[in-house]
Amino acid sequence: MNFLKKYKKNITFILLLSFIQLNFVPLTCFSREKINKSVIKTGIAKEKKTFFHKKNNIENENRIFSLNIDFWNSYNDEYLSGYIEKALSNNRDLKIATLKVEQTYQQMKVQLANELPSLNVGVSPGGMKLPNSSSFDGFFSIPIIANYEIDLFLKNHDKTKSAKKSYEMSLYDKQATYLAILSQVGTCYFNIVKLDKLISLQNEIINKRKNIYDLMKMKHNEGLSSTSDLVNAEKAYINSTVDLIDLKKSRELVLNSFAVLIGESPENINEFKRISYDKLKNEYKIPEFIVSDAIENRPDYLKAQKNVEKSGIDVKVAKKEFLPSFNIIGLLGFQTGSMYSSMNWKSALAGLVGSGMVSLFSGGRKIANLKLNKNIYEQTLQNYYKTNLVAIQEVNDALCSLKLDNQKFEKNTLTYNMEQKDFGFTKNKFNEGIISKLDVLQKEEVLLSVKKLVISSKIDVISSEISLYKALGGKV
Repeated sequence: MNFLKKYKKNITFILLLSFIQLNFVPLTCFSREKINKSVIKTGIAKEKKTFFHKKNNIENENRIFSLNIDFWNSYNDEYLSGYIEKALSNNRDLKIATLKVEQTYQQMKVQLANELPSLNVGVSPGGMKLPNSSSFDGFFSIPIIANYEIDLFLKNHDKTKSAKKSYEMSLYDKQATYLAILSQVGTCYFNIVKLDKLISLQNEIINKRKNIYDLMKMKHNEGLSSTSDLVNAEKAYINSTVDLIDLKKSRELVLNSFAVLIGESPENINEFKRISYDKLKNEYKIPEFIVSDAIENRPDYLKAQKNVEKSGIDVKVAKKEFLPSFNIIGLLGFQTGSMYSSMNWKSALAGLVGSGMVSLFSGGRKIANLKLNKNIYEQTLQNYYKTNLVAIQEVNDALCSLKLDNQKFEKNTLTYNMEQKDFGFTKNKFNEGIISKLDVLQKEEVLLSVKKLVISSKIDVISSEISLYKALGGKV
């Protein structure tokens, strides 16, 4: 009978190692406090503590508030400020970017869990019939198994570092999305303001051309003007109405785009309030030059850096795949005669097993994986260089466009001022009876056309300011 008991224990121990497991992820995978208490004596534990502690710092440094929001205050427009805030709260692209950040953070936690011990519990009912015995003896085991891979060569640690880089890259993607949305909101808004004013001026031009046509028709009826002059006057009038339709169409389309940017339905476009062009202020000072270090604030540049770092870590991981792996398995189980029998330490079984494995043949998979990761590293490095050059180009383009657009605005303003003086002379001549009403109307139409150029060029300056803001990563 003693032999039987000894034989049953051996069989039970074997069954404990081969049972079907129910896995429970320990809370230490997600709790900062648990990690510190459970594995505080290991170097990895300190790394994890720092890792989780820095998470909030990284996120705070890359939030929208790290961008220069004061830039938008330079326009002194309460409506614009309100729309920017609404876009930050409601824009769908921003919500998607936020969810992607959370996704990469959870992936990072999954990888971190691979560095920690796993704990498994299960049930293992069984029975056996010994030779030369007519009885069938049953037993019931409750095994508890702990498994821990010794990260001797820091392979799993490097995998966690790679996952951390992916998380940081997603933060920069989020910041880039913020920057793009802010720029689009500002550009759309000021284009709407411009189109409002152009439509107003176009209505004035239509009225002037209608009056010109009416006067030309009267002169034609009196035999004082040719049919050709009359036809040209009518064509100019009709063309002005077509121009108005195009302007209204452009405004409707921009308003629809603006609605989507701030998370509203395009059906509500008529409810969007905005500043009038005449009240628009621009206190932005154009910089003379921009230092090359300014591109270091761009999220795409920072992301490219992190991508190079990640790829370098992935190459290290691929190299460490050739090294052996070491595991420690701890086992604790209780053997009872039935499921309902009481468990006590007299029925307990315990064991500790260590193992080391090294791959002798993998069909070239590991070599191919190493070459693949080296190739990816070279690609990310070249992308980093390209991102650097493109960033410098975009900053230079934006600054050049801003300066030239400002010069254009100044020239158009000067031309408009001269046309105003000329129009004053024309009115004086009309009051003196030297010229006709038709001459005055034609001169006034020219004045309105030049004013349209001034308005468009001023908004072009603002758009270039926003482009420079975006090119500098929102740090102007």
